[in-house]
Amino acid sequence: MSAQIPDIVKHRVSDKAKATLDIVAKFVDEECIPADPVLDAQIGEGSARWDSHPPIVEELKAKARKLGLWNMFFPKGHYKESPGYTNVEYGLMAEWLGKSRVASEATNCAAPDTGNMEVLAKYGNEAQKAQWLKPLMEGEIRSAFLMTEPDVASSDATNIQLSMKKEGDEWVLNGSKWWSSGAGDPRCKIYVVMGKSDPSNKDPYKQQSVILVPANTKGITIHRMLNVYGYDDAPHGHGHISFDNVRVPASSMVLGEGRGFEIIQGRLGPGRIHHAMRSIGAAERALEWLLTRINDPRKTPFGKQLREHGVVLEWVARSRLEIDAARLVVLNAAVRMDDLGPKAALREIAQAKVLVPQTALAVIDRAVQAYGGAGVSQDTPLASMWAQIRTLRLADGPDEVHLQQMGRNENKRGPAAARKVLAQRQKTEELLRRDGLTLLQPGAHIKARI
Repeated sequence: MSAQIPDIVKHRVSDKAKATLDIVAKFVDEECIPADPVLDAQIGEGSARWDSHPPIVEELKAKARKLGLWNMFFPKGHYKESPGYTNVEYGLMAEWLGKSRVASEATNCAAPDTGNMEVLAKYGNEAQKAQWLKPLMEGEIRSAFLMTEPDVASSDATNIQLSMKKEGDEWVLNGSKWWSSGAGDPRCKIYVVMGKSDPSNKDPYKQQSVILVPANTKGITIHRMLNVYGYDDAPHGHGHISFDNVRVPASSMVLGEGRGFEIIQGRLGPGRIHHAMRSIGAAERALEWLLTRINDPRKTPFGKQLREHGVVLEWVARSRLEIDAARLVVLNAAVRMDDLGPKAALREIAQAKVLVPQTALAVIDRAVQAYGGAGVSQDTPLASMWAQIRTLRLADGPDEVHLQQMGRNENKRGPAAARKVLAQRQKTEELLRRDGLTLLQPGAHIKARI
């Protein structure tokens, strides 16, 4: 098997990465996708879904490590922990990982651990790295990311209210969080928590801090796991958690008091692009399911196979166009991140974050439509895929926030664009006057002929 690499980035993919990409493709197709239903079966039912860890995951992790497929997400040139792949190279790998529910965790490239590991690698001190980064990189534990809150508009992160108060050599935390991804897993040992440590600071972007909180700390209550369109995402889960006088050592603060926004922006940029990369893979798999359905000789609505209906072939064509276009947007962001770093690629990352989930949802929805009732049931992975990707239009900032920022930045070109258009129009008028002609208004040529 040889994974295809878009010509536009082939020169950016090393021989090592090409070989690894082929291994990833084979591993996902032959090991991970067949194991996805096994994972569901091993999770079980009822409360037991949160009490154990499916053994199939550890089996796949062992296979992945033997194949050298481990922690590929750390980008070369930005982290000493990197196995040596660029964002472009990992992006191509992540597309394959996105085809399977279990593949990302099997290769230790699953959210929220990837983002949390990047936070620790980039901003953590040596003690924090030894205590938390090392076991995360070894796949021995998992983590959760706690930012969103139930009682405020968390799309504006300055609204975050979880209180952090310094008492002696400890920080005392009070408040609540929800959509705490990863909190349901029994192997989740550490929370990366954003809260408000200096509410009186005049700069609203220096009121927040990020702190590391062991999951078994006294005063933490997990109230429930939130469903996503009926899916509980066990054993990973999205927790609704409260903090009641939770005390953690001052040494648990990451980077320093008031540095929360700096840390979170550094975390969310790469996280957004990772989601987009995996979503391309999900869209490709949905297209595979669509092609399988329309070529099924048993399905002959109105006397024809589905592939013989023009509207269905249009679905296929549009899906191919949209996936390929979205992939280029993702790779463009990855190229810029490799060349200039995530901070310089905020526009391109936002473009991918907005466009790609919408594209994937459209493709999945077409496959659902082709399968009819089976498409919305548990008999195909399509309904679950749709639910998971629908959350990405909210996660790491809703579409509207990114679109508003992109629109604001694009509109900065407004005055220059207006001057350019005016100058071009004036030049046109000069040329017309030179030839004794008059600039016609729209529709004037029609009137003249009449």
